[in-house]
Amino acid sequence: MKLNELLGIEFPFIQGGMANIATAEFAAAVSNAGGLGIIGAGGMPPEVFQEHIRRCRTLTDRPFGVNIMLMHPQVQQLAEIAAAEKVAVITTGAGDPSRFIPMWKEAGAKVFPVVPAVALAKLVARAGADGVIAEGTESGGHVGELTTMALVPQVVDAVNIPVIAAGGIADGRQLLAAYALGAIGVQVGTCLLVSEECPIHENYKQAILKATDRSTVVTGRSVDAPVRILRNQMSKDYIAREKAGADRMELEQFTLGSLRRAVFDGDTKTGSLMAGQVAGMLHEIKPIRQIFEELQAGYLKRLQEMG
Repeated sequence: MKLNELLGIEFPFIQGGMANIATAEFAAAVSNAGGLGIIGAGGMPPEVFQEHIRRCRTLTDRPFGVNIMLMHPQVQQLAEIAAAEKVAVITTGAGDPSRFIPMWKEAGAKVFPVVPAVALAKLVARAGADGVIAEGTESGGHVGELTTMALVPQVVDAVNIPVIAAGGIADGRQLLAAYALGAIGVQVGTCLLVSEECPIHENYKQAILKATDRSTVVTGRSVDAPVRILRNQMSKDYIAREKAGADRMELEQFTLGSLRRAVFDGDTKTGSLMAGQVAGMLHEIKPIRQIFEELQAGYLKRLQEMG
């Protein structure tokens, strides 16, 4: 069974829950285009999160979900709101959501934690997750160590629940590879940043369109807080501070507000331009529907070419 059949959507694609970007409007646009839109709770206080869920329902009659970052200081309230609002799908990031899974399942949600390693996949499977999103280090934002190519088949072999591949997926060849690795669908983020409907600043979009294969860098590995972003002045200064021995608190203080500066102000020098390694493959701003159609058509074409 493919992901679209499992979720009752047109395409087997989930949108990444990108903080400050994955708004009610963007999630609804993704769902209306045939994927599964996700509202990202990262950066949202509980009351705003609830408002976005309710607003999304007015903008689409199709399924959508939410993403809850488990490092959020008000994660308990966010988790309870997701259950109370009976959201169709809940994805999670940055930790183990096992303590919340029974509550979410009781509320009727399908739960798909994002996992960077086999151990966490096993843990959430035992806790009752409906599937896992195995996300490789190629992705933008918070990343693990394993590549998608290495991670996905190991997770598929380790659990008896559906696996969704994420990280490094922007065209049909990569979608075909995800299926070959055992995934039932994919989560995409970077390729949607350059959609017409994406609410990020135009400067941010142009920075992605100008990116090459080596335009991203991972900051924060030395303090166990790895984040993949486009190279800019901020990333250079951050890495210099890392090499000088700055601790995690000092580095977090240095990057405070940097994502918002990128998303809302278009600050491409001191903003945190989160993007995956596939940024170098993106050369045009398109409607979400076209991105999805080309992804699916590219997969079918390559499959046919392979006989």
